[in-house]
Amino acid sequence: MPIILNIETSSTNCSVSLSNNEKLVDCLEKDSPSYSHSQKLHSFIYELMEKNNISFKDLDAIAVGIGPGSYTGLRIGLSAAKGICYALDIPLISVSSLENLIVKIDFNGILISTIDARRDEVYSCIYNNKKEIIRKEMPEIINSKSFLNYSAIDKILIVGNGQFKCKELIEFDSNFNWNEKILIPSSKNMSEIAYKKYINNDFEDIAYCEPKYLKEFKSNSG
Repeated sequence: MPIILNIETSSTNCSVSLSNNEKLVDCLEKDSPSYSHSQKLHSFIYELMEKNNISFKDLDAIAVGIGPGSYTGLRIGLSAAKGICYALDIPLISVSSLENLIVKIDFNGILISTIDARRDEVYSCIYNNKKEIIRKEMPEIINSKSFLNYSAIDKILIVGNGQFKCKELIEFDSNFNWNEKILIPSSKNMSEIAYKKYINNDFEDIAYCEPKYLKEFKSNSG
């Protein structure tokens, strides 16, 4: 029964949770536009573990949101995860921040997970109704025709905070659906993915694991 500490800092949401097997035990998170991860993350981890009477030696693995998303947030989250893994000699599990957004969804159609990027751009990944990837994660500039090739064959659901940019720029049709309640990744959604990776020994090389930026760093912001 693996106990896993989950960390998600790819967005404005500083989020940590504990899971036992694939079940969520507890979560502590705060969504702050000022990106308070450097001040909040470690205190959240200690507070969460103390609240649930879990010591670090009880942990079997650390799961971390690997991106895409905020350059600064991803570095902070991954650095914390690596530090704990090194100290405890336990495995590191990476979880896509785009997959995080769709894992709890029940939708009979195509799922498009989006994270807002700069200007008219989003990071996105496209899944079928079994949540299998049918188009890999990538950054893309949204225009009036974006995703119309998918809506032509099935109904689609767009989630994540990139959906607002999509609504503004795409000449969408009746097969487009939106869910404004699913906007940013949360560690609450990581339990099932992390557990499956744990039992399959799907671990990262702690020394070489890097955030999934998807594109080059161009600014000191966010």
